[in-house]
Amino acid sequence: MPTELRELLDFANQIAVHAGKITLRHFQRDLVIDHKADESPVTVADREAEAYLREAIRGRYPGHAVLGEEEGLSGPPRATYRWVLDPIDGTRSFIRGVPLYGVMVGVLREGEPVAGVVHVPALGETVAAARGLGCTWNKRPCRVSTVSTLRESLVVGTVAHGYEAYGKGEAFQRILAATGLFRTWGDCYGYLLVATGRAEAALDPVMNVWDAAALLPILTEAGGTYTDWQGTPTIEHGEGIGTNGAVLNELLQLIGA
Repeated sequence: MPTELRELLDFANQIAVHAGKITLRHFQRDLVIDHKADESPVTVADREAEAYLREAIRGRYPGHAVLGEEEGLSGPPRATYRWVLDPIDGTRSFIRGVPLYGVMVGVLREGEPVAGVVHVPALGETVAAARGLGCTWNKRPCRVSTVSTLRESLVVGTVAHGYEAYGKGEAFQRILAATGLFRTWGDCYGYLLVATGRAEAALDPVMNVWDAAALLPILTEAGGTYTDWQGTPTIEHGEGIGTNGAVLNELLQLIGA
């Protein structure tokens, strides 16, 4: 399987970078913003990037399934491989001309995340990993940091408020009180900071599968963890914590206190 995963990872990297170029055509330009049923914004850039990704995958791997944020599931529903796409993770940042958004491409095998690529077009950063093949940052090997306490840590989050709506308000306040530095460099970019050793933990009170599929293999192969708020490695539980591994237990103790 390593050879097969290498081929999948290389292709995922290639198409993520190209999709990023599509988003840049619209970045920091006037945009028509639509809203989906859940009130989250969507733009022509989201739709064009996902359409390209779907067409590329279908052309290369017609027997694979594809799940995307904008167009849902297509292809054989019981396919061994399922590609999971978020064409622009951080659409709100994208709309405001902030460069901390990314193209996310994850690959599941029999439901398990085995490969992931996150490309940040406006910053020229790409982090990629596949099971057993390690993690790279712009094609160079990368690892999580060795910081072992929250007091010494940089913790990042997609949001700085609203945790109460998900039953996590008190836990978040305990984490804030214990953390040396907290910043809202969130969405996928926060998890890339953890995978590349620039932050120690990233928090999200709510996550969709397409937000998470690429992150679990990336953080795991970088030596860290991607779990739910109970410490279970999964992309299915609708929430996420990425860590360097060394601060995970301290975080979980604060969450469960």
